[in-house]
Amino acid sequence: MAERSAKKLERLLRVRTLQLGLVRADEARAAEKVASETALRDRIAQLAAEVAPAPSPAPAAALSLIAGAQYRDRLHQSAFAAERRVTVAQDSLGQARDASREARRDQNAVEKLIDRAEVHAALKALRALETLPPSAPRKRHDPC
Repeated sequence: MAERSAKKLERLLRVRTLQLGLVRADEARAAEKVASETALRDRIAQLAAEVAPAPSPAPAAALSLIAGAQYRDRLHQSAFAAERRVTVAQDSLGQARDASREARRDQNAVEKLIDRAEVHAALKALRALETLPPSAPRKRHDPC
């Protein structure tokens, strides 16, 4: 029975360790996505700042002003969409961290069960040794 239980716990530990690895990989991907989305948002903000209208001494053509305004409007729409993507990516990262924490907790629980089973087996072996009948004292001979 103990052998069967030990095998079951070892199998559970292997499964939980694999699950923990997968969840940690998901967490790393989510963190990478947050970083890339944040970089994209910052790049769009930088482009929008560079395209902002600046006073110039020469009169600008109306067509270039309209084109610049349309480009700025597209950049602001892109910035808004990028901000939403960053928020979604951060939420996804939070969920991945929670899943990673839960997987680690599950793995720790299985490890504790294995440790407890090992301690129980050791105590059982000690008790079995204590119940053995005492052996007769050995006769020692002097060196020849």
